[in-house]
Amino acid sequence: MDDAHACEAATDKGLPSGIDASMVDEYASQSKLLQEFVKIPNIGKAWIFSSKNENTSRAMVSIGQSDLLANKKRNFLLNSHISKSAAKSVNFQWSPFPIEMSGVSAIVPSPSGEKLLLVRNAEDDSPTKLEIWGPCQLENEIHIPKYVHGSLYADAWFEGISWNQEETFIAYVAEEPPQPKPEFNDSGYKKECSSQKDCKSWKGQGDWEDNWGETYSKKRIPALFVANISSGEVRTVKGISRSLSVGQVVWSPSSSYSLVFVAWSDDNGFQETPRKLGIVYCYNRPCALYAAPDPFKEEADKPSTDSKADTTAMVKLTADVSSAFFPRFSPDGKFLVFISAKSAVDSGAHNATNSMHKVDWPADGKLEGSLSVADVVPIVMSPQDGCFPGIYCSGLLRFPWLSDGRTMVLSSVWGSREVILSVNVASGEVSRVSPLDSDYSWKVLALDNNNILAVSSSLITQPQMYYGSESSQTDKSFQWDWQEISSPFPKPSDKVSSLLADHKFSLLKIPISNPSDKLPDGAKLPFEAIFVSCKDSTSSPTVVVLHGGPHSVYPSSYSKSLAFLYAQGYNLLVVNYRGSLGFGEEALQSLPGNIGSQDVNDVLTALDFVTKRGLIDASRVAVVGGSHGGFLTTHLIGQAPETFVAAAARNPVCNLSLMVGTTDIPEWCFLEMYGKEGKNCFTESPSAETLAQFYEKSPISHISKVKTPTLFLLGAKDLRVPVSNGLQYARTMKERGLETKIIVFPEDNHGLDKPQADYESFLNIGVWFKKYMSK
Repeated sequence: MDDAHACEAATDKGLPSGIDASMVDEYASQSKLLQEFVKIPNIGKAWIFSSKNENTSRAMVSIGQSDLLANKKRNFLLNSHISKSAAKSVNFQWSPFPIEMSGVSAIVPSPSGEKLLLVRNAEDDSPTKLEIWGPCQLENEIHIPKYVHGSLYADAWFEGISWNQEETFIAYVAEEPPQPKPEFNDSGYKKECSSQKDCKSWKGQGDWEDNWGETYSKKRIPALFVANISSGEVRTVKGISRSLSVGQVVWSPSSSYSLVFVAWSDDNGFQETPRKLGIVYCYNRPCALYAAPDPFKEEADKPSTDSKADTTAMVKLTADVSSAFFPRFSPDGKFLVFISAKSAVDSGAHNATNSMHKVDWPADGKLEGSLSVADVVPIVMSPQDGCFPGIYCSGLLRFPWLSDGRTMVLSSVWGSREVILSVNVASGEVSRVSPLDSDYSWKVLALDNNNILAVSSSLITQPQMYYGSESSQTDKSFQWDWQEISSPFPKPSDKVSSLLADHKFSLLKIPISNPSDKLPDGAKLPFEAIFVSCKDSTSSPTVVVLHGGPHSVYPSSYSKSLAFLYAQGYNLLVVNYRGSLGFGEEALQSLPGNIGSQDVNDVLTALDFVTKRGLIDASRVAVVGGSHGGFLTTHLIGQAPETFVAAAARNPVCNLSLMVGTTDIPEWCFLEMYGKEGKNCFTESPSAETLAQFYEKSPISHISKVKTPTLFLLGAKDLRVPVSNGLQYARTMKERGLETKIIVFPEDNHGLDKPQADYESFLNIGVWFKKYMSK
């Protein structure tokens, strides 16, 4: 049967499930447009390597692209030769074609750039592979069976894959080997188990072990290993308790303690409960820096006459700080700098304003216990208008130092923008490196001596790479020149380019309406919203966009999903309500204890702000949000039932009394419900009174007032806000005869970020809004 006849046959049988006959053409046209946005590649990491000639260097940039048919993200490497002239102009000469990194979990160049590590993680029972590449050949391939360790951690949190300076060893974090399971056959329990498969027996389950929750459901204990890249031998770093999960390892300049890493304890609950709470997006999990010896060097240093010589014990470096992560040694090895989320740990908020600290590293490498911690950048409580709001850091470069050896360059959040900062770790001086007058978002990709490779974008401008150089020094601060870099990335289609060019955006400061006298000063400051509109229209329908967290932020950077929405002819009002990152600690901490009221009022205040200025048509407004943004979405359609003509919620928090017993972060419910007191009353078995209070604080308590047609997009494997939360709310809407659409993705979790789920989610959001906003 040819394709035409197949299509006719399918049509004769009726429309696919969930497709409205009146919207078939809309599905077809929007799906084509969304594919235009999806196929555009995005910029990932970058590395720059110096050469003997100070005017030339080499760059590698990783590129990502969604493969909808395969439902995976493809990764490519693109190489460039960088040449710099005396006039400070720079030229990037790109290789003509990228190289696909198929089946590669992580790409880690050595410090010199002469070697490249490719990690190919295990699938099923196959071994993990470490490939060591030289300039022209594969130098070694190390196969590591499951009984040594499982998959390497290549995520943004536990991941720690680090070359030593001599490029002879690699330290990394991987899943510890599985614990032995009880074995049974037709005679019962086998007292002597074997590692070999036997068709006449089977493995039992044994005791259940906690995992780290959302996105870590198949991982339990990250452990530390070192590989000799020449011999291929892999050794475990011994002396680390199984109650500690390790990550973010780096090599130290010390001879005795070669490895420094972060570790989180199993007993990380607020009541020091012996369980793991979900950790992804949760900076409030207590953690500390530790040091341990390199297992290869430790054995080499043992006296041959004393086989029972004591090994050097692991040392806790930051016993007096409740949070320490992202360790980085200064180039001269004299001090160790790290980021701390102690405000999040102490308050219980899942994310908060960070601080930066340092410890002096002993010249002789001898560690006798916790080191004295000095502050570099403190927490900012209430920033003055336009001034530095504090550090909000989600990662650091492997080598973040300028040539003076004391200035660190990092990406952070400043209001509704991502910015690049420089921090002098000797003086604590913080400067904004990215342009001061730019509302665009900027991220550092790599350093080239004293120059910076960065990426900049806005909600209406696709990512573009820039090369920054220090130009002058004024009032003790450096000014930076930024040159746009020509790149080989394909330009978007004429249609997409035209749609982007037809829009404008602005950052709006929204004054607080009737601030309470009980609020601290920082919580009385204006919050922000980003407004995107078509240049030639003020009567377009509007979509209110709400981020999750709630302690997160929607920056002004490019988002293909939001670009697809405004390409439908909508204004966007992206609200960074109080509690968002980037506005100081007092504003952030004002939200816990006030969710469902303060955040809801902030969204309505922002909507009223643009309405009174004639920027939108208040009769045609929709709302979309995920996670806590879904909590706000469902609250808004209940508390302001006449305001929104359509709504869409991705994995929304709809019923805290249901969520608290099923989520991987039950303490979140207590913290956001009761504020800082929540960490003191957290329990796995909340009382009937507490459950009633959770219910009253939840969107479901307002469902009797809801009128708005609502689309629900749910991940069946979501551990953060389990699918039952959205289903209960949606089924109640259906029970009440309200227009409701539910799409469940069987293999997706909280983020709904697999290519097909992401694509289908926003396609349905676009069609759903068109159906109700065009009336």
